[in-house]
Amino acid sequence: MVEPVANETANDNPADSRLPGLLEKLDDGIRSLRDAAAFNKPARLPRVLDTAKRVLLQDGGCAAVEERAEQLEEAGVFLGSDWATPQILVPSLTTHSLKSPEPTTVVIEALSELRLLAVARGQFLHPLISEEQAHHYLTQVLAINLALLFTGPSEAERETQGRLAKVPRSLLQHLADRIGYEHVIDRLIDEIWRILQQRPIQVDPVKQMITQIAICQANPEIDLGISGQGADRLVSSLYGPTQACREDPGIEVFGERLRSMDAQALQTEATGFARAMHDTGLVSPYHAVLLRHLMDQGDHLLAEALGLSSTGRDCLLCYRELVKALIREAVHPTTPQAIYGLGLMLERGIMYQPAVAPSLWRQIALPLSAWAQERLYMAHGNLATPRALLLEGVLCMLGQPLGVGQGNNPTCQSARALSMWAFNDPDYLLQMVAWAARDDEIIMHFEGQRISSRESLIGVASELPMDLDAVSLLVVPHLDRIYAEMGRRCVDRPGDPHRWVNPEFHGWWSGRGFRINVDVETGRLVELEDFLRHFYASYHPYYNGNQPLIHPQPAGVAVTDSAARFIGWHAITILRVAMDPDDTIRVYFFNPNNDSGQDWGDGVVVSTSGNGERFGEGSLPFEQFASRLYIFHHDPLERGELADVGDDELKRVIAYIRNSWGAERLPAEQLQADPGAAARH
Repeated sequence: MVEPVANETANDNPADSRLPGLLEKLDDGIRSLRDAAAFNKPARLPRVLDTAKRVLLQDGGCAAVEERAEQLEEAGVFLGSDWATPQILVPSLTTHSLKSPEPTTVVIEALSELRLLAVARGQFLHPLISEEQAHHYLTQVLAINLALLFTGPSEAERETQGRLAKVPRSLLQHLADRIGYEHVIDRLIDEIWRILQQRPIQVDPVKQMITQIAICQANPEIDLGISGQGADRLVSSLYGPTQACREDPGIEVFGERLRSMDAQALQTEATGFARAMHDTGLVSPYHAVLLRHLMDQGDHLLAEALGLSSTGRDCLLCYRELVKALIREAVHPTTPQAIYGLGLMLERGIMYQPAVAPSLWRQIALPLSAWAQERLYMAHGNLATPRALLLEGVLCMLGQPLGVGQGNNPTCQSARALSMWAFNDPDYLLQMVAWAARDDEIIMHFEGQRISSRESLIGVASELPMDLDAVSLLVVPHLDRIYAEMGRRCVDRPGDPHRWVNPEFHGWWSGRGFRINVDVETGRLVELEDFLRHFYASYHPYYNGNQPLIHPQPAGVAVTDSAARFIGWHAITILRVAMDPDDTIRVYFFNPNNDSGQDWGDGVVVSTSGNGERFGEGSLPFEQFASRLYIFHHDPLERGELADVGDDELKRVIAYIRNSWGAERLPAEQLQADPGAAARH
């Protein structure tokens, strides 16, 4: 436990705040903490944090702490806290920490950011996070906290934090000086577009960043120079997509303007909103006002406002009353993303499946349990009703099945299952939602045996996840417990439990054939060449008779960081294998880890756009993907012979493995091809 730091008072002695003397005290405290035994560190930590707080309040204090970042880390300042694992820290949470009335929280957050700044500038080689990751994280921190950077403390901050309110601003100023304001804004804009190209369901963090850009643009005291070019489209997509709301007049004024428009003007507005929505994947609250107004104006205007093609228009006309009921219940200025989900769902044509339309009617009228309502309120606030929030989430998941994210939770299996069902079996997903939201229980079966989420109390996640979309928020805790229970029922079986769990958990289309290249007992790589040849024979069009993948298949990858160091095992979905625009065979896959655009080291960089990807897909050339794969499923009744893959190609794949996660797992004879591989890792 981290003990509280003494709060600042008006009686702090200025003579005790001279930087050289404070730094001497800080260095003594760091040495004392470093030399203390593990059980004694908590007793010595408050002295270090209190001195660090005083240093941070001085001019030049942030730079001084940055110089000592490595010593602070090694001494154990972050041990036992969330900051001990910087690779999983969430930038959006820094706002709460920096505004906290608790000095301990503010100081540890500041120390963590300065540590990452030292890593980003190459002053400190951290074992858990790379230079690029640290730099990327800090640009997001700056972007999200632009208001703190450019404005003085509010009355509330002065009341709750006192002089401590200076620390977050000094910290952010120091970060911006080191990284560069204009670089932050431009990187922020690039980052927003990169995220939006993946079309995530959860866009609140993106909207917050766009709002900060808009505030900076509107503030005459902030000089952005030539930076910020290209932000107008992002800002206008939320605050002024069309001529009638260009100056962001407010919902009521816009509604009055709509009531005075003729058919031609409404057509123009509908087209403008649809274009902005499909350009960015973001929906303005003004769009919700328009769509509700158009329900009485004709189906052609509704179709125009949703941006539908002939497929979507036909589906709208066929299910007119259902679509209007969905709009009435789900589309409000506080739930505008429902419009994008609805439009994409109509484009997919899934409502023609016999069970989907009646399932949606059930969803509209579904009574939510008290627990489900409370969860939705806790995570998403009370600006919309729990039913509207959940229905918005349902539409978004059915329209964007590859936009599901697991949040900051170890629940990739459950997120993958939701995505797979939304993609492949939408009425089954709707059944899961009904059970979770209405009954607070989901029942599945494992090899004929009933498993209840209510009876299986322990899952993979140690706490209830909160940073999820509305559907995941209610369903994932149940799936997580069921998944863990399935694993427990396989504990006495030899090998990896995913062999039996994945087909039972995800669906009948998951291949019952199973290959793994890691020995579960030892962690060593086994039968690697056979594994690779079998994967080529099952998935590569040149070796499987040019048979396209019919159903998405669960798979497991060994995730590595940008330095090609092993991070952990991760669940993904193989969606398809196809030739990209440059005639390279690529594997297109779904990664539930919120952001598919990852650098896995040794030149293996996951692409999310520009190589034939559809929204939400990540992709890699076949060889590179095979080098990170450790589990895949296949149909045991189909082609079983090993692919006659050329030796050169196999050697390239194995070299990727040897240079990354397999360095210490390969058999000795394969390591001899590169004797330095194990030493490098």
